[in-house]
Amino acid sequence: MHTLGLYLSIPFCKSKCTYCNFASGVFPATYFEQYIARLEQDLSSIRVETQQRHVDLPEVVDSIYLGGGTPSLLPSALIRRLFSAIRRSFAVLPTAEITAECAPGQLEDATLGAIVEAGVNRISFGVQSFIDSEAKHTGRFHTREIALRDINRVRRAGISNLSLDLIAGLPGQTRDSWRESLATLADTGVNHASVYMLEIDADSRLGRELSSGGLKYYAPQVPSDEDIADMYSEAVELFAAHGLHQYEISNFARAGRESAHNLKYWHRKPYLGLGLDAHSMLRTRSGDALRFATTDELEPFLNSSGWNHPHRLSREEEIEEAWFLGLRLNAGVSLGALRAEFGRADVDSFEPLLTELECHGLITWTADRIALTTRGRLVSNEVFERFLMVPAA
Repeated sequence: MHTLGLYLSIPFCKSKCTYCNFASGVFPATYFEQYIARLEQDLSSIRVETQQRHVDLPEVVDSIYLGGGTPSLLPSALIRRLFSAIRRSFAVLPTAEITAECAPGQLEDATLGAIVEAGVNRISFGVQSFIDSEAKHTGRFHTREIALRDINRVRRAGISNLSLDLIAGLPGQTRDSWRESLATLADTGVNHASVYMLEIDADSRLGRELSSGGLKYYAPQVPSDEDIADMYSEAVELFAAHGLHQYEISNFARAGRESAHNLKYWHRKPYLGLGLDAHSMLRTRSGDALRFATTDELEPFLNSSGWNHPHRLSREEEIEEAWFLGLRLNAGVSLGALRAEFGRADVDSFEPLLTELECHGLITWTADRIALTTRGRLVSNEVFERFLMVPAA
């Protein structure tokens, strides 16, 4: 049975984090109803639109992810409307993983009740730091006490499958404060954690301050790249000791609690993204991969319809994606599986690169299996770029 992952972008935030360059922001609450109405419209029309483009859109959904932005800012009535629209357009499996991102301190009781009623069974909290000063420096409103309180609130409401995000490299963060955040997360006993090494985009407020040599947003207190890499390595070790084993570059989970929705991205399974700056990957009826996205500006999104620049992947692009998406996973990729999908000649054209990466200690090559080493994960973007440079067979 072909199944689909469904991603819904909810771009509204109470404040904009200093390091953030996502298509999200602080908008008047008057936009909320208009935005959900647009999602309802897209959900009702998407099957006709995909049929016109000869795209295979599975009817059965086995994962739903509400991301953002801060979906927990939506009023309860709009949460109910959104999930009603989803179930009118798709058959959602009773066993589907349904995730909602929430910000600590920004989850009203009524919204939590509506989330539970809608069938959400997994919450991802964007904690980023359990150190109050670090959270405040980046524009977050929560404290450690508020974050721990909301974790317990969600559990009491009946949702036990929780994920917490942390960022290594926040302004003012030290090795000791990082260890405190890691230990606090581990002590919560959650099933899943994500750790991101701070990447400062030039278009973010913090990025602009750093590039100009300014002092705002505590820019001079951003840790060095070496310290950030060490913090990341500490997280891998500490989480493993607490039963949270790394399964992807940024993600850790107890056995069987890996993010089913995110695994679709790395395994190149079909997913549909709706909402502002939402991305999709579906297959045409002939089997080609089609990627498309919506605009990243709110007003044009609300006043438009349809997909933004659908792109049919070439065979070369599909092979490249199979490498660098698969290598994000600790399990790596299977040469046999790639050869079965793309043919021996096309896959074997990467062998000189694989040999070079192995010699530099960036991958392991064990019989059929290729995987990044610990060092390779630290410089994964550079490794992935190398796969884009291999000429077609």
